[in-house]
Amino acid sequence: MPDVTLLVLTSLADSPKHGYAMQRDIADFAGVRLGPGTLYGAISRLEEERLIAPLETEDRRKPYKITREGRRELQQRSVQLGQIMQQIVERINPA
Repeated sequence: MPDVTLLVLTSLADSPKHGYAMQRDIADFAGVRLGPGTLYGAISRLEEERLIAPLETEDRRKPYKITREGRRELQQRSVQLGQIMQQIVERINPA
């Protein structure tokens, strides 16, 4: 299973979302179905780490947005993933 932190940050990178919208988005772009415990555990951890932040709302659903620190984290992880993918390609297709 892909890293839940990476999935949540990616989901929030284009727009704020509440939990169920994140679940649907992640299922759409990654083909991964996160259970509520997994998703909300990750949301709590990411909020504590200040990588995401809740938005004010009068609705019972609480939307979250990615923070500046969260975008930085996502960018760093994407660079790491690119390096890993390069190694995979080089190793499965030796010259």
